[in-house]
Amino acid sequence: MKKFLLAALLFVLATVLVACGNKDESKPKDSKDIKIGATAGPYSDMLNKAIIPQLEKKGYKVKTVEFSDYVQPNKALDSGDIDANLFQHSIYLENFNEQNKMKLTGLINVPTAPMGFFAKDFKSIDGIKDGAKVAIANDPSNAARTLLALQEQGLIKIDPNIEELKASEKDVVENPKNLVFQPIEAAGLPRAIDSADLVGVPGNFALAAGLNLQDALFLENMPDKFRNVIAVKEENKDSQLAKDILEIVKSEEFEKIIDEEFKGFGKPDWMK
Repeated sequence: MKKFLLAALLFVLATVLVACGNKDESKPKDSKDIKIGATAGPYSDMLNKAIIPQLEKKGYKVKTVEFSDYVQPNKALDSGDIDANLFQHSIYLENFNEQNKMKLTGLINVPTAPMGFFAKDFKSIDGIKDGAKVAIANDPSNAARTLLALQEQGLIKIDPNIEELKASEKDVVENPKNLVFQPIEAAGLPRAIDSADLVGVPGNFALAAGLNLQDALFLENMPDKFRNVIAVKEENKDSQLAKDILEIVKSEEFEKIIDEEFKGFGKPDWMK
């Protein structure tokens, strides 16, 4: 009898545990209790000021999850720990998917802080001297952005036979001012303003260092591929959450907040 009672108790306990496990295994697909990730700084601010308040009006309960690197936000999105993220541009997302065998997709481009070119000793492009030292990011993506921006200002010319978004220093075929490029870590570029003649600082690092984009000698004309996207798992690109995010970002209220709170941010083509 005791063995029977013990077996029955174990069966009931196992059933309860399985039920609890199944309940916590995953939240309902249309749950309005969500988490959105972003790197700390302007893009978590954009979420908190321009996107999340409108999501809350639609009945969502939203938690912002801040990350300090560019790897964990996508890993968290892929694993389902967060429901969307905002921190990366399309090229980075495409490369990350390929390298990590993930299926994440960008929903929509958002206004993005452009790369600013800062100089301590001169106030115009004409003041750039022959042989000037130009500090640029040492990673391929930001290096290409820097060179494209310098080309737009007529300071260099890139080989027209190569893909512009993959341009590197070796692809510079004309350099009339004999600019000397100094590649360094992107995060260290703001500090290089004191030692280099001209420094191309990606917008997020410029803002994090307390620089004012409006004080830059000039700003890059950023291609949409370098503008940040709100990303979700590919399987959720047609979810109600995705539809609501798209509606919010395309709203007049969103653009008004961008104009008031994120001055200097370049708008994607669809907003122009």
